[in-house]
Amino acid sequence: MAVLPMYEYLMYAAYFAPRGKQRLLNLGNNIGQRYLSPEDRIIGLIGDAGAGKSLLIRGMFPGLELTNDDDGINVRPLPLIRDWEQGHFRTRTYHLDVRFETAFTQLWQIAEAVKAAVRAGRRVVIEHFDLLYQALGFNAEILIGVGEEVIVTRPGVFGPYPQDIAKIVFRSLKYRKMAHSAEDLVAMVLEEMGLKKPEVHSDIKHGFVLEFAEKPNIDLAEVERKVNELIAKDLPICYHGEDHIKVGEEVRECTGPRIHMKRTGEIQGFHLLKEFRWDPVRKLYVVAGLVGRREENPFARTYLDEFMIIPLEEAREWDKG
Repeated sequence: MAVLPMYEYLMYAAYFAPRGKQRLLNLGNNIGQRYLSPEDRIIGLIGDAGAGKSLLIRGMFPGLELTNDDDGINVRPLPLIRDWEQGHFRTRTYHLDVRFETAFTQLWQIAEAVKAAVRAGRRVVIEHFDLLYQALGFNAEILIGVGEEVIVTRPGVFGPYPQDIAKIVFRSLKYRKMAHSAEDLVAMVLEEMGLKKPEVHSDIKHGFVLEFAEKPNIDLAEVERKVNELIAKDLPICYHGEDHIKVGEEVRECTGPRIHMKRTGEIQGFHLLKEFRWDPVRKLYVVAGLVGRREENPFARTYLDEFMIIPLEEAREWDKG
């Protein structure tokens, strides 16, 4: 009796989307090993610009030539379109960013090129797959959404559909950006109080966790007040190289410099949980910071519960706002 691989049983898996480059690469590598099949032909990724899709792809497919990425590398003409027009597919795996490519190529042409590549036994990794789905006429074999979480699913005939995943990730990316920006503001305040920037941190839904080997002797209510003062100043937050951001006039080290709000004033509802908690397994003192509307319970909803909360276009507008 044949034993099915574990990915054949996958309904969905969800991971906190890490903020540093190396952590995203490692997560991509983990996803590739756990959920990809050698027979997969269409891998669809969904998420807004700056969410980390390119880094995940690099982790999943080491050595794959990305046709455009955050470093400003743009490959023209697009290898997939070129080979389709020439009638000969020379590459085993192709990469395609639909949002970028529609500036040069009609959507129906992109869809026809993808179909031809699949018929020829090639694999196509497609960013912004939700924009191509209707023209393509069939779903990806694996869908990966990147927002506050990384959601991995193997769709069936009845879904989930790309729009289902898009509803979640477009809505949730704002929380990830707010949490990352708020975390850096907390680090700034802690350093002003004489503490070193915490070297260890982790994630929770709609927030972040800072971890300390020794319990800091600080007033968390005072930390929260000072952070909210920085938020009220509405300081600009700017990308300042691959490992730094600029908050106001201060340059700070950051492992995820593209995953931020544009200004501190865009951080909504920041507050700290007013106690340090002891992690007996890792032997660390931890404190959590949360962002977003206070009436929302950040731990109440599951990812599947959120599929039908708001229409996709409303989610995109909310994320922009």
